[in-house]
Amino acid sequence: MPAYARSRAYARLVLRITDARTGEPVDAAPARRGLTRVEAHSRGLDPTNLRVLLVADLLVRALELGGTPVWALLTGERQQAELRAAGAALGVRPFEDGRDAGAGLGEAQVLHVVGEGGETPDGVRLAVAPVHWEAPGPPGDTDPAVLRLTLLAHPRSEPVTVGPAALGDAGDTLGRWRRAVAAWAHRPSRPVPDPVRADLRAAWEDDLDTAGVLGVLRAVETDPDLADGARFETYAYADRLLGLHLTRDLGSPA
Repeated sequence: MPAYARSRAYARLVLRITDARTGEPVDAAPARRGLTRVEAHSRGLDPTNLRVLLVADLLVRALELGGTPVWALLTGERQQAELRAAGAALGVRPFEDGRDAGAGLGEAQVLHVVGEGGETPDGVRLAVAPVHWEAPGPPGDTDPAVLRLTLLAHPRSEPVTVGPAALGDAGDTLGRWRRAVAAWAHRPSRPVPDPVRADLRAAWEDDLDTAGVLGVLRAVETDPDLADGARFETYAYADRLLGLHLTRDLGSPA
């Protein structure tokens, strides 16, 4: 049975995340969709801090998809320019400098994204597990989209080992999906099926479960009952969160 063939009752009405202070789930956005401040805390440039920035980017994207306005900040004392450049290559959208932000713009909620064992600011905290780098060469030598997919394949609370096998699998998947999306784009458009949309939202609104989102896309890829136009719209919709540029090859021959 396809992963998305579950009841739409599984879909949540609001993004919920696990607060590292208590281990309990909390709403990531205020009830009235007031401004939410997302602050990523870094300790320099390394694969783990890059993952912290990526998780903050996912949080911003998920909140905005739910209609919540977001103020995105990056706070740290070392290698901020280098981390921003590495984040931009990874598809992370710009974060403002958080060192002088102060109380900000009267935000209704503040969410802090931190590395495990790192900073302990007041307020809700999302802890990000470390990255163990075993690939040849530094992260900057890796295709950023392939690295992004490798990190997205794991829950943020689980450590990730990035080595040749993991990068190879991600590269194969990304290439296959981009080719498929380009081919599906030649077919008549169809809306994202409601159960599929519900399962995508249920996954990313459940503590940013990007691995669950990827599982739904794998089911969509192989379901013989789905029209290609619906596959295309599904992948384009999910990519608003994933940021993998899955539609990059549009216009290529079918």
